Amino acid sequence: MLTKDQLSQLLDLTRKVAEDVGTFIEKERRHFSMDRVEHKGFNDLVSYVDKEAERQCVSRLQEIFPEAGFITEEGTNTTQGETYNWVIDPLDGTTNFIHGLPVFAVSIGLMEQDEVVLGVVYEVNRMETFYAYKGGGAYCNGVALQVSKAPNLAASLIATGFPYYQFDLIDRYMNIMKSLMQKTHGLRRLGSAAVDLCYVAAGRSEGYFEYNLNSYDVAAGVLLVQEAGGQVTDFAGGRDFIFGRQVVATNQFIHQELLEAVGEHWGTSAQ
Repeated sequence: MLTKDQLSQLLDLTRKVAEDVGTFIEKERRHFSMDRVEHKGFNDLVSYVDKEAERQCVSRLQEIFPEAGFITEEGTNTTQGETYNWVIDPLDGTTNFIHGLPVFAVSIGLMEQDEVVLGVVYEVNRMETFYAYKGGGAYCNGVALQVSKAPNLAASLIATGFPYYQFDLIDRYMNIMKSLMQKTHGLRRLGSAAVDLCYVAAGRSEGYFEYNLNSYDVAAGVLLVQEAGGQVTDFAGGRDFIFGRQVVATNQFIHQELLEAVGEHWGTSAQ
């Protein structure tokens, strides 16, 4: 088990990796062409920028902590460790990046067994580095983060992500959003799960929910929410939010109310 001192040292090094890779992404954005986009699946886009950003992350992180394995979006390295694994989304918000919309980020988490113990998210456009290690609090560019104190949904702004495939569940999702539109300050869809989670941690929104997610979308962000005083569960209120493909993250005060709003239309047994 890593000590707090070791985690703190690893965090400093990981922040530098995320920021350097973010600088590469920003440089490529200035002359990026849609001609260089590939399709992994329906509406599942990838570019050379994603792939090169991931290669840079993997190479640097291997040097920093060679005993850890990797869970990566683009499959640059699929060797998993027995105890430690880096969980990497090199460009979370690829569709935004490709279309020139300014919300995308580098997301790097470190898992010890089944628990995230370190997380870094670098939002490229605002040059904001969100970071945390377990038990050490959450920060953005040196400023401590704390979730919002809004007491209920009526005082809350909620973030989500719209389905872009697996449309068999879209009616349930639309009913959830219809309900929340009438109970909250509004809904936002930024296009990056990592950034959505960071914004809950920073108190910029009170809650976030989404399904059909992957571990690399959420690993770093869920730790930031937890270390900033928030709460994270799956749609059923359980702990299967890293690999369970669904997450609800809140300032904790509205958590039960948001779970009930989601569950009313979703059903806790649905995946």
